[in-house]
Amino acid sequence: MATEKINMPQLGESVTEGTISSWLVGAGDKVNKYDPIAEVMTDKVNAEVPSSFSGVIKELAAQEGDTIQVGELMCYIDAEGGTSGDESKTSDQTEKKQNASAAREEDASSDHSMKKRYSPAVMRLAQENDIDLQQVNGSGRGGRITRKDIEKMIASGDKPTPAIPESETEALQPKSPHPEQPTGAEHQAQAGDIEIPVTGVRKAIAQNMVKSTQEIPHAWMAVEADVTELVSYRNKVKDEFKQNEGYSLTFFAFFVKAVARALKEFPQLNSTWAGDKIIQHKDINLSIAVAKDNELFVPVIKNADEKSIKGIARDIHDLAMRARSGKLTSEDMQGGTFTVNNTGSFGSVQSMGVINHPQAAILQVESIVKRPVIINDMFAARDMVNLCLSLDHRVLDGLIVGQFLARVKEIVENTNGDTTNIY
Repeated sequence: MATEKINMPQLGESVTEGTISSWLVGAGDKVNKYDPIAEVMTDKVNAEVPSSFSGVIKELAAQEGDTIQVGELMCYIDAEGGTSGDESKTSDQTEKKQNASAAREEDASSDHSMKKRYSPAVMRLAQENDIDLQQVNGSGRGGRITRKDIEKMIASGDKPTPAIPESETEALQPKSPHPEQPTGAEHQAQAGDIEIPVTGVRKAIAQNMVKSTQEIPHAWMAVEADVTELVSYRNKVKDEFKQNEGYSLTFFAFFVKAVARALKEFPQLNSTWAGDKIIQHKDINLSIAVAKDNELFVPVIKNADEKSIKGIARDIHDLAMRARSGKLTSEDMQGGTFTVNNTGSFGSVQSMGVINHPQAAILQVESIVKRPVIINDMFAARDMVNLCLSLDHRVLDGLIVGQFLARVKEIVENTNGDTTNIY
């Protein structure tokens, strides 16, 4: 057998790292090629990583909960297929590689040429947590400080305090003879409190939300729509639809279709900020939020503008079922260009969503509420809904967003049995 490496695969576009949720194998276990060896969580999808070889797992190079960059080592495997002569040769080569690796590590321990080259992620984490990078020893090449170095330091609570210039030390007097408490001590759990580790999907959501709010200048706009005719039409056909198709015709499917139509007319909202340019996408791929217990997934309805209301209702049903059964793939999560969020399912009547980075906008479809409305100077009971939109002000301005929302409002207010074909 020859010892081979299994590295972290690319699990989706723009995915740069993954967190090992759980190992499905251990050292000494025999696996076949393509057998799942670990469950990995990214900010886009939970997925099983398959073995690249048939053989026996030799060593796990990472622990559950570790975050690994794409292409970095996950484990070693003694792969089948080599001869005894090959094994001897491989053993010699492996020993030479190990010796060379050890020599490189020894050199790296004294090489600090990369120490002051910080990535944006490292600088952001250091600033957020008041960490003096000059006092951090990096584990990366040339002493470079990696994101994992900072995250481990934050988790341990052993963070260096900013260095004080010598000219100022004499003016400073100690306030207490006791050593200072680590940063965050005021947030220590008290008796009866429950500590919940931030791992898995919750950690990915937190990182993505921080990235969105730090990088995107959010602005907001909302309109109110009278969907009385839409409600009446859907309630009239929903039972027959469920009987014929085998899945429900939800209100949300009508709103998703309306958004897809409006995006076709206002493609500026179907865009991404790319630093020195704005990318306006041709395909209209709508991300929708789907919950599973305490986990939140954002799968994508591809080419939503080309689908009927029935087709969108089917996609919503299928994606929700796959999310709740743990069968969503990385393909299901990729390519979203605009997000439509069904916050009305929780009874919400007004909310402002955080944009799904790197998209330019997110629309919250709120709860449909029957309210008294004045029509022709008379009160009437009408089904009303708020449509709340968050926008990236680098990409979009109020004028175009107002026109887009007015068009969505017009479409849903004119959805009825005479004007709308669900097929």
